[in-house]
Amino acid sequence: MVTNIQVRSKGTFTLPAELRRKYGVNEGDLFSIVDLGDGDFLFSPKVVQAKQLSDRITKTLEEDGVTLDDLLTALDEERERFYHEHYVKE
Repeated sequence: MVTNIQVRSKGTFTLPAELRRKYGVNEGDLFSIVDLGDGDFLFSPKVVQAKQLSDRITKTLEEDGVTLDDLLTALDEERERFYHEHYVKE
């Protein structure tokens, strides 16, 4: 598929709606542009690693049936254990 786009003022251009829908491109998404030389460019989505990691964590938690309340309870228990190990003199 070949799509022509026009560069506008300040170097902006619009990615056609059909491609945005097809590839799930949303406002604010980041892209990398690589200059291949001879006027050719490679334009590809830049996937933010934090988002990928967050998605993997969410999927794992859902598969294991772990809820936000479970995580918060475990965090409170760990804080309490750490406090007693490091600050409480018995």
